[in-house]
Amino acid sequence: MSPAALMIVEDDADISEALAEALEDHGHTVIVAADGQEALDKLRAAAVLPRLILLDLMMPVMDGWQFRAAQRQDANLAEIPVVLLSAHVDVRRAAGELGAIAWLRKPVDLQALLAIVTRPDDA
Repeated sequence: MSPAALMIVEDDADISEALAEALEDHGHTVIVAADGQEALDKLRAAAVLPRLILLDLMMPVMDGWQFRAAQRQDANLAEIPVVLLSAHVDVRRAAGELGAIAWLRKPVDLQALLAIVTRPDDA
């Protein structure tokens, strides 16, 4: 993973592919995981961690809540900022509970996403 990499954790392959392509078209390096467990495995094996995680909430195997709990308990991963991308009915509340730096409701507005991922301080 490059130092400027973004990680997308999304179980819908069409959504993750579209997001990855759009972000790559705007100069970002993207790593994709299909669920929280795959994301943890990739993060723990990475030589360099991504600067931001774009996280879906509702996924099989390990959902966004479970992933975020595991991420926060891992000292090497806890400081990576998270942006929620979800169709969850109360994504704003979930973002607050999970300590996400931002949230976007699906379908994701590309301009809003680009504004978040290009912030210099990711906050």
